[in-house]
Amino acid sequence: MASLKIPELVPSAAEDSQQLRKAFVGCGTDEACIIRILGHRNAEQRKLIRDSYEANYQKDLLNDLDGEISGDFQRVVHLWTMSPAERDACLANEAIKGLPGRNCVIMEIACARSSVDLFKMRQNYQLRYKKSLEEDVADHSTGDFRKLLVSLVTALRYEGEEVNMELASDEAEMLHEKISDKAYSDEELIRILSIRSKTQLNATFNRYNDKFGNVINKDLRANPKDQYLTLLRSAIKCLTEPEKYFEKVLRLSMKGLGTDEESLTRVVATRAEVDMELIKEKYYKRNSMTLDSAISVDTSGDYERMLLALIGHGNL
Repeated sequence: MASLKIPELVPSAAEDSQQLRKAFVGCGTDEACIIRILGHRNAEQRKLIRDSYEANYQKDLLNDLDGEISGDFQRVVHLWTMSPAERDACLANEAIKGLPGRNCVIMEIACARSSVDLFKMRQNYQLRYKKSLEEDVADHSTGDFRKLLVSLVTALRYEGEEVNMELASDEAEMLHEKISDKAYSDEELIRILSIRSKTQLNATFNRYNDKFGNVINKDLRANPKDQYLTLLRSAIKCLTEPEKYFEKVLRLSMKGLGTDEESLTRVVATRAEVDMELIKEKYYKRNSMTLDSAISVDTSGDYERMLLALIGHGNL
């Protein structure tokens, strides 16, 4: 976990759970304690803290947190304290209820996670909501969006580095043919995006660029206002360069007047233990401003302090 600043001597889960309980008891809540502990623990440590809290106090830590804090601070702490599979299941279910406006969240989860993580999330989803993820996506989406999203969430990709260059060349030609024919939702096009390993897709898209003189996403800008094409381009970016995709989500969440706290919270909570250092590098290169500084400008209070803790800010 490269981005989080974890102390060398981390207290035991029992000690952490005891301190959190103290933070809830009495007049007022010790928000600084919540940030100091949960903001500096990895997924395994957070699970042990939750287990210890329940064993010692017969209470669910998540429920107690929700009762003590509120607003954007509560949201980021709640998502962060969940296990990755639990968090993604929760985010997916919320997004499904908001379809079609939140197609991008389903796409992110399907494309930016490993096959193992996606499988664990689908298991958690079925356990929590008594329906399969693909069934819920199919029930709440229509047309081309349904074809693409159902295919992506059911993907089980090879995770290795092996590349078949002949296949990459053949499929680059196939993709160019479909795009030239404006067959953007063709089954073969969707199949390639859904089943090929990310390494293989990178080779295919590089071959596409070499053969036809354009990156594939440029050729998919035939109608910039087409929401399906926007989702398709985002899926390709998320599959091949997730750090660039998430840099853009963060940039847009803090652009102009107002802040898109939902997107900002989601990206920080889901990427802090994955590729946040790369995202921060891309953010600075693109914006000539550190992500830390941008968050400090657009947010405040305990919400700001928790976000900064999660992206690895060193002065907390």
